[in-house]
Amino acid sequence: MQNYRVLNPNETGKGILIEYDAGYISPAEFSNDRIIKESFEVGDYSKPFEFYAVLQKYNTPNRNGRVYPEKILKREADNYIKNYIKKNTALSELNHPESSLIDLDRVSHIITDVWWDKNVLLGKLKLLTSPGFHERGIVSTKGDQAANLLRLGVTLGISSRGVGSLKKVGEQNEVQEDFELICFDLVQAPSTPGAYLFKEKEDQYKYEENLQEEKEEKLKMYNSKSIDLMSKLSDYLKK
Repeated sequence: MQNYRVLNPNETGKGILIEYDAGYISPAEFSNDRIIKESFEVGDYSKPFEFYAVLQKYNTPNRNGRVYPEKILKREADNYIKNYIKKNTALSELNHPESSLIDLDRVSHIITDVWWDKNVLLGKLKLLTSPGFHERGIVSTKGDQAANLLRLGVTLGISSRGVGSLKKVGEQNEVQEDFELICFDLVQAPSTPGAYLFKEKEDQYKYEENLQEEKEEKLKMYNSKSIDLMSKLSDYLKK
């Protein structure tokens, strides 16, 4: 596959579409304690580390100001099933690299199944852990590292990586017909709302997020800091 540069949030053109955000998670919509307690208590090393996740959503703005149209995302999900999942090659990495290629040295998990629930693409994944981790807790692979992070209570999300073009449509950048899905990497702060790992299939709706409320929260924080700065400047000038 041809080398492309990574397109930054709100940037148009053609390149690698990595879906990550700036690290802001709405405290009103998301509770780390709840996810840690309910989803990631993984104490039995003898069993495979398998999780469910929200992988992507069509016609839904994400934190990078991008929207994946229904037709394009469904087409790519079908291709992913046919070309990767059915061949047992749906590998992904721990963290996004700035590359359109999957590096086997960085592979942490494999997607074993995907399906649709309305506009939400859901999936099941298995961490590629080593015998050393299962038998003695030794961390030697990226899969071990991901499993150990989850064991220690770290919240992980999932985020797509692909190559394609973006076109400005209204306030959002719309993914175009040339989009090619590559994989779904594990990340700390996903761009797609609610794209976190969970243990039980029915837990899907526990981690929904409202990006409009996030925007309002950010604006409120920005305005508060601006008012505080102006107040300090005014006090300084009066001296």
